[in-house]
Amino acid sequence: MATIKPFRGIRYNQEKVASIDSVISQPYDRVRYGLQEKYYQLSPYNITRIIKGKESENDTETDNVYTRARAYLNAWLEEGILVPEDQPAYYVYHQTFPHPSGGTITRKAFICAFELTSFDEGIVLPHEKTHAGPKIDRLNLTRATETYFGNIFMLYPDPENRIAAIFERAIQRAPDIEAKELYEKDVLHQVWVVKDPEVLAEVSAEMAPKSNLIIADGHHRYETALNYQAEMKAKHPDAPPEAGFNYRMTAMVSMSDPGLIILPTHRLIFNYHNMTSDEILARAGEYFKIEELKDRPELESRLAEASQVSGVLGFVSSRGYYLLSLQDQEVMAELAPDRAEAWRALDVSILHSLLLSRIMEIDPAAIDNLENIKYLREPDLGYDEVRKSAGAFLFILNPTRIEQVTACTDAGEKMPQKSTDFYPKIITGLAMLSVQAGETL
Repeated sequence: MATIKPFRGIRYNQEKVASIDSVISQPYDRVRYGLQEKYYQLSPYNITRIIKGKESENDTETDNVYTRARAYLNAWLEEGILVPEDQPAYYVYHQTFPHPSGGTITRKAFICAFELTSFDEGIVLPHEKTHAGPKIDRLNLTRATETYFGNIFMLYPDPENRIAAIFERAIQRAPDIEAKELYEKDVLHQVWVVKDPEVLAEVSAEMAPKSNLIIADGHHRYETALNYQAEMKAKHPDAPPEAGFNYRMTAMVSMSDPGLIILPTHRLIFNYHNMTSDEILARAGEYFKIEELKDRPELESRLAEASQVSGVLGFVSSRGYYLLSLQDQEVMAELAPDRAEAWRALDVSILHSLLLSRIMEIDPAAIDNLENIKYLREPDLGYDEVRKSAGAFLFILNPTRIEQVTACTDAGEKMPQKSTDFYPKIITGLAMLSVQAGETL
């Protein structure tokens, strides 16, 4: 049973900030490559100062990114920069953006407080592996601030999009928030605060019987919330089920939403000197049909033509552009006999297990530890790197399809890290959920 509740979100006071555009940001894990400084420059109240604050060589146990995050939060609440909602609400959240094939499209979500459940219960299913580092960081931030700032991006089954239809009737007015964010500039974010008790009850009842919800983005955040919940239960054993720490702020999107877009995440291998490009291709020829292509446009065009075919990958080195097509899926059964067929058919599984591990002899633990690998939404950096270095190799992938995600979760399989990139990101700073001791929903 999927239990959701409306909540009194903490929101920016639009009368006291220059614009919502200036205070929102990408999720914490996207705040890199110079973005942090740009967000800092936008506003002294930008949410990045809390979710991904600047570190200092002079940081101590009493003065660090987490203590400063708490100080910012408390100061902004005292100044009225941030204000709690006057009554519980669901936050209808639309993102309108250019479709990759042309025109515009809108992805429809709603933000709620979702009751945490273990993965064993089958209500929520993960689809990607996680790593310890990000979970420790997020747990420290949660301990310091007792607030959730970013969302879990959750997919729920709703073939007829009934929940979206309920909300559509409730938002026949101008949005309460409208903004564009610095990084994904082409995305229009609109939020309607829905407080009507009848609508809230109808949506909650519609969600109640659902199971097999899938975490699209935010695996580390969800597992962190479970860890924080366990800590708080130990400290407050008499807390009621409605205690805030039993919930996590979550943006819900129907699996059938026409605006659900998945982008590929490409892999750049760098400082690799075990084999030359020719040696890699020679070994790959045992398993793949290899075609040398003339340039990047031809490679990406051929990949797009094969978007529904498993095991077709792009390989780029200082020597040229190549299309690799797996000739026989049986090799994946040999490499991963204990994994489900849905997992073995993923391009990312074929890349990691066959190309990186067997052919290039890269230790899977090194991949897990992010050694000599970069994950790229935009491959330009990778193309530049391979032109400069013979020890750099770029793998271009097609996006994972939503039916592949559901097939893996149905089989109880976790996909390799960075198997999916749901576009656009759920923006941070639109609403926040307090999970202080004593806070109830």
